[in-house]
Amino acid sequence: MNHEFMEALDELEKDRGIDKEIIIDTIEQALLTAYKKNFGSAQNVRVSVDREGGEVRVYSQRRVVDESDLYDTFLEIELADAIKIDPSYELGDIIENEVTPKEFGRIAAQTAKQVVVQRIREAEREIVYNEFIEKESEIVTGEIARATSKTVYVNVGKIEASMPENEQIPGEVYKAGQKIKVYILEVKKTNKGPQIVVSRSHPGLVKRLFEMQVVEIFEGIVQIKSVSREAGSRTKIAVQSIDEKIDPIGACVGPKGSRVKAVVDELGGEKIDIINYSEDPAEFISAALSPSKVEKVEINEEEKTALVVVPDYQLSLAIGKSGQNARLAAKLTNWKIDIKSVSQMQAEMEAIKNVQDVDFVEEDIELQAQDVDMDSENIDLDAE
Repeated sequence: MNHEFMEALDELEKDRGIDKEIIIDTIEQALLTAYKKNFGSAQNVRVSVDREGGEVRVYSQRRVVDESDLYDTFLEIELADAIKIDPSYELGDIIENEVTPKEFGRIAAQTAKQVVVQRIREAEREIVYNEFIEKESEIVTGEIARATSKTVYVNVGKIEASMPENEQIPGEVYKAGQKIKVYILEVKKTNKGPQIVVSRSHPGLVKRLFEMQVVEIFEGIVQIKSVSREAGSRTKIAVQSIDEKIDPIGACVGPKGSRVKAVVDELGGEKIDIINYSEDPAEFISAALSPSKVEKVEINEEEKTALVVVPDYQLSLAIGKSGQNARLAAKLTNWKIDIKSVSQMQAEMEAIKNVQDVDFVEEDIELQAQDVDMDSENIDLDAE
């Protein structure tokens, strides 16, 4: 260790933000351990690194004690002997003597190098972690490093992020070297450095893509109230404008559909339904089932369920292939939705009416039976 080494620490502090004093303190602790391991003559020692020249010195330490308290001459010294060295010493003071071994310089240099390298790695990991923890729930552009059967690895700057199978878009092909936009799903701090999980299937990716394409969303004039998504197939997004002059759907679609097209292209052709958000649950649910037309919506606030009636010819459209449209609408609105056609509702109403009519007839028969009983009683009374 020399003056050049100390200057190198100064450069590290400037370039990478690694505190020089922290590094030196760490070096001193490491050298103390190394000394005790290699030189057992004096175990109560202090290691000091000169902050300017880099010289390393080792000092043995002994505490000044009263003659009656003297227990270990390696660790303690009598007050009378201490005063002979310097009359100013008092009980409890520490007396230091330099005991630096001649061959300690080589050990010091190796130890210092190891400490600095380790500290640089830790600092770089901390810098990367701090950078990406602020980007959690944001979009970054990365480059695919490699893809396995289950996981895709994406270079996002100085670190490689992982995209598990369930965070990939079904059917999407990932090739090494391909540029790709990913959603930062999670950033963890581990012993091996930051671990970053990214996603292409998360609804947040759609939201961030619209924020990038639609200036009104970025400025907060148009708000994305909710998003429901089945990645690779279809997404529904509910929007609202705080300015009556701005059409939220039109703003998202853009001139000649340019804005929504850019999002669709990024998602590999995924269909996107953009609907108006409403505080009225019936209106919101009706819009969420777009492109289907809705005849009526009956709301049960207590159970948060909705019965939706649609024209007969719109039933399959409202439900969607494999129930997708209804499923996405339920996720978007956070309501349980039951969809029936007009004819189904009429049939159910007719069935209910028939049951009521049967109940009425049965009740009438019971009343007639009661009348017969009354007549029988009257006949009996007349006979008496």
